[in-house]
Amino acid sequence: MSRLAGQITRGKTARNRLRRVDLYLLLNERPLLRRRDGAFGDALYVDVGYGAYPYTFLESANRLRRLNPHLPALGVEIDPERVAAAQPYAAEQTHFRIGGFNLPLQTGERVRLIRAFNVLRQYDETAVTAAHTLLASYLLPGGLLIEGTSDPFGQVWVANLLRGRGDGTAVTGGLLFSTNFRRGFDPLHFQPVLPKNLIHRMVPGEPIFEFFTLWRRAYQAALPYRSFGARQMFCHTAVQLAALGVRVNLSPKLVRRGFLLVQNAPFGATN
Repeated sequence: MSRLAGQITRGKTARNRLRRVDLYLLLNERPLLRRRDGAFGDALYVDVGYGAYPYTFLESANRLRRLNPHLPALGVEIDPERVAAAQPYAAEQTHFRIGGFNLPLQTGERVRLIRAFNVLRQYDETAVTAAHTLLASYLLPGGLLIEGTSDPFGQVWVANLLRGRGDGTAVTGGLLFSTNFRRGFDPLHFQPVLPKNLIHRMVPGEPIFEFFTLWRRAYQAALPYRSFGARQMFCHTAVQLAALGVRVNLSPKLVRRGFLLVQNAPFGATN
């Protein structure tokens, strides 16, 4: 294998920490997960940097197989000890391999979906573009890379979305915000879990700063709905954001479940 692209991370994990990432995929990526035509027939779901224990990867594979029972899944870790410790959980459709952002694929393997959570947050910001570009190069046309950061229990997170073009490059699919409402709702909750390419850019003049300024304005406009609870506040704030010219996905299946997908985000994933 060529030199691994990446570094060993802290590897902290907790069971069900990324359950809401799986929920989003089950809600909004059903066609991608179900596809079995052509190269998608046995195309992989890859979890990069699953951590010291493979819990969240195994949970994810099981959930996504509700839509595609034949979905092969690959857990990738750069730490050989973590990969060795995970081998007892390997099965016919569940694999663990040593690798970095240059994925350890075998001949003929293709990739439909890559998840990389709480990995790049531990890198320098300068490394993000190269990691996005390398990971996205493995995606089949229409494949998805979801890369982001969550709080320790997965209650609040933010993720970059990149969609494979089919020529080894990808286009941004926007920026995705998620909350389970257990902390209530305030746009400020999301700032500490912004992905690495954004976390240090919350300063005037940066697009992400300007977005949060608009989100806060939309939040203030939605305050009359506060007595109806955090979920209603979240939904009405999304409507107000759209009225301010931000292209957000207002599908009830997403916003009512605490997902805000900002589709025209110039501050999102690497183009």
